[in-house]
Amino acid sequence: MLARIYRPAKTAMQSGKAKSKDWRLEFEPASARTTDPLMGWIGSSDMNGQVRLTFETQEEAVAYADRYGIPFRLHTPQEPPLILKAYADNFATNRKQSWTH
Repeated sequence: MLARIYRPAKTAMQSGKAKSKDWRLEFEPASARTTDPLMGWIGSSDMNGQVRLTFETQEEAVAYADRYGIPFRLHTPQEPPLILKAYADNFATNRKQSWTH
């Protein structure tokens, strides 16, 4: 029952960074998912796959896993580079690309 501790990436649907600052502990699937022969739905007998714990810091998540003896894999996030842009840069005279309409 291996768990992974990670910080989720921001959603691609909006530019906000809500729910991406917390750390999450999720369990890796212990068994493969199976298809129900009658309905065709996907199911699993692994109930730990439904557990998702949220922590404010990485240290809290690691301490929780250590306290309860849960083996875990820690995924450190890669921070995107900060690119400062201004609307006035679109009309600058020293642009590297041509500006046409």
